[in-house]
Amino acid sequence: MVFEGLSEKLQNLMKKMKGSVRVTEKDVKEMMREVKLALLEADVNFKVVKDFVNSITERAVGQSVLESLTPGQQIVKIVHEELIKLMGSVPSKLTYSPAPPTVYMMVGLQGSGKTTTTGKLANLLRKEGKRPLLVACDVYRPAAVKQLQVVGGQLNIPVFEMGTNTDPVEIAKKAVAHAKSMQFDLVIIDTAGRLHVDEELMDELKRIKDTVKPHEILLVVDAMTGQDAVNVAGSFNEKLGVDGIILTKLDGDTRGGAALSTRAVTGKPIKFTGLGEKLNDLEPFYPDRMASRILGMGDVLSLIEKAQTAFDEKQAMELEKKMRTATFTLDDFLDQMQQLKKMGPLNQILGMLPGMNAKALKGVDLDDKQFSRTVAIIQSMTKQERNDPSILNAKRRIRIANGSGMTVTDVNRLLKQFEDMKKIMKQLSGGNAKKMMKGMGGFRMPF
Repeated sequence: MVFEGLSEKLQNLMKKMKGSVRVTEKDVKEMMREVKLALLEADVNFKVVKDFVNSITERAVGQSVLESLTPGQQIVKIVHEELIKLMGSVPSKLTYSPAPPTVYMMVGLQGSGKTTTTGKLANLLRKEGKRPLLVACDVYRPAAVKQLQVVGGQLNIPVFEMGTNTDPVEIAKKAVAHAKSMQFDLVIIDTAGRLHVDEELMDELKRIKDTVKPHEILLVVDAMTGQDAVNVAGSFNEKLGVDGIILTKLDGDTRGGAALSTRAVTGKPIKFTGLGEKLNDLEPFYPDRMASRILGMGDVLSLIEKAQTAFDEKQAMELEKKMRTATFTLDDFLDQMQQLKKMGPLNQILGMLPGMNAKALKGVDLDDKQFSRTVAIIQSMTKQERNDPSILNAKRRIRIANGSGMTVTDVNRLLKQFEDMKKIMKQLSGGNAKKMMKGMGGFRMPF
């Protein structure tokens, strides 16, 4: 889960703060010491931590806070606001050239996920009605051109390439001319990276920049490199001048310090985050939503957006009717699992619900292997059994276990989860949100 370690520590601390009826200046300083330790353990840059804690302390020890009726809650509010400010206050969107094509230049170190991110970005912008062209300018890394062609092929997005024996500056120049003649809206240039920042790399990138004059230079940073990510961002910005940052592999870094540091150190906005390996796993970065997720306040807006793209409206209405009439079957249960799977990793989805504990989400996932076991069990049942699981006696359960290659325990577990989900669905349809949240806290998926 994103920011797992940091979230857990800050959420526990926020609970303590919220419960404080009276707060003194000494209490605030003690709390800030814990906040400081949590951020440093999460690999946040020391200077960033110092400034962040000083800002909160300055606001929190004010008379209006300490003498208010709910000082603990006021301090939590301040921490939330300062966290948003630290990550950029408002979301920063891509800008477009008034005269197409808009040129985006992707830069970053080798291994940061630049080529895949180039494809992900093109895919995301195409959904907004744009017509992108990918350009292969990494002529040094073995199979880099081929990798971009494979990504383009999977997305059905054209790739402009001139092999590996041509100067990347010439490739970029001809690609933009080609895009103009073929009326592409966007040109996304995948440039070369190195294992470290060097003069040769920067010189080539500067030459491409001077030749094609990109509308935006986007720096791709691997969040898992921790403090080094901050140094890389600083070097690229100083030598090239970047317009925005894309953080990749954010789902793989439980600390998340890089995300909190890169923006503060460079002054450049984080525009997107990569939260998975699939070609649609790229999301716009919203500082307020991310701050809420870190503090366990949930991210309902992102959850709704994901649901809108994954769920069929007609199916949702039919499901709502079934919930009201208590005719929710195992076939419906399977449909729900398939829809959830489309939304992304389950621990990320549940992490967007307010009050969900990071610890409770450990090991919760919806991978293909686990999902196929559930499919095997349900498909080994007769239509009558799927419609009315109450008829599943011991003999039937043994037959289903043998037919699916599972154990009777697996079958029993699935049926128990089905009953739990029915209860949650019933609570949800009745509008009882508090009960639903409580139910979700103890609810474990059958995978």
